[in-house]
This record gives sequence, C-alpha cells and structure tokens, in this order.
Amino acid sequence: MLGFKKKTQNEIPEADTAAEPEAVDTTEETAEEPKKKLPQKKGVPTPTRKEREAARRRPLVHNNRKAARQAQRKALQEQRAKMRRAMETGEEKYLPVRDRGPQKRYARDYVDARIGLGEWLLILMLIFLFASFMMTDVARGMVTYFMFLLMLGVLIELIWVARSVRKRLEAKYGVGNVEKGVRFYSAMRALQMRRLRLPKPMVNRGEFPS
Repeated sequence: MLGFKKKTQNEIPEADTAAEPEAVDTTEETAEEPKKKLPQKKGVPTPTRKEREAARRRPLVHNNRKAARQAQRKALQEQRAKMRRAMETGEEKYLPVRDRGPQKRYARDYVDARIGLGEWLLILMLIFLFASFMMTDVARGMVTYFMFLLMLGVLIELIWVARSVRKRLEAKYGVGNVEKGVRFYSAMRALQMRRLRLPKPMVNRGEFPS
C-alpha cells in the first residue's frame, strides 16, 4: 500500500522447523562374561590367588622319582669308575681335586722316586709289636727305645721332604707361586707304603722330575 510490494507466500523462506537428529551410537557395549567358577564345597575355605597360581603351574604328569634315582646312581657309578681308572693311570681330568694340578704331580713324582724311611714305618712297628711278646723285659725296653728313635727319624725325614719339594717348586714355578698344601701333601705321601699310594706311582726309583 505504501509502495511496498507484498511478498507472496511462496517467496517467504521456510524456516527450519526441525533440527537434524544427532547420530546415535548404535554400538552396543558387550558385557564381560563372568568368569566361571568351580563350585566350592561347603566348609572348605576358598583358595587364595597364590594357591590357584601354584595349582596351574603344577605339572600334569608327576616326575618319575624312581627313574631319576636310578639315573643318578648310574651317573655316580660311572664317575667313580672313571676316578678309579684315573688313580691307576694318573689321568688328570678325573683325579680328585686334592690330586689335580702340575705341582701335585711334581710332588708325587719326587716322593715316588726316592726311597724313604717313612714308607717302612708301619711294617717295622708291626714287627716290633709282635716280637715284643716273645722278648724279655730288657729286650722289650730296648725295642721300645728303638721305636721312639725310628719315629723321630721319620718325623725329621718328612720335614726334609716337604722343604725339598717346596724349594724345587719355587725353582720351577717361581717364589710365591707354590700352591698351598703341597708340602703337607708330599709329606703324607712319603709316609705311605709305595704299593698303597694313590694315585699310583708313575715313575721308577731314582727317576726324579726335572
């Protein structure tokens, strides 16, 4: 009416009457299935977590203890057989720990190469012991005195053997490099009869090691 043109109904923009619906997450959350539990007996306490873990680690098949003992016994027998052969042949690998090493071998060879009074001590003492029953009191006293002198001589000999072995080892391996216990080892071997020594002698009389 005042110069304005009335807009027709078709020209009026239609207002958004309804908003677009929001996207609905249709993914259903999967519920965690409850763990199956074994039925517990009445009056029995529920096992703890450590007990359940220990039960799971337990092997299904028990070890055969009898077979294990037999295998262990067989291994020990084989080890002892090798050690006995080493005592006869002097093989270093299977000798006992107390007899291993080049210095112990040197001490054995030195003692076995000499003729000592100590290796006859046991035999002489047995002879004097049996002979004393058939002697008079005077003769028995003389034999006893002689036995004391014999033991004193053996003691001096053992000290001399130990010192000789130490000096030879120091000359061969250097001062301060001698193993501990070699002197006592050589003295105890000198006190044994040659046939009863273990490991058995590998040298003859007079064949001293260089």
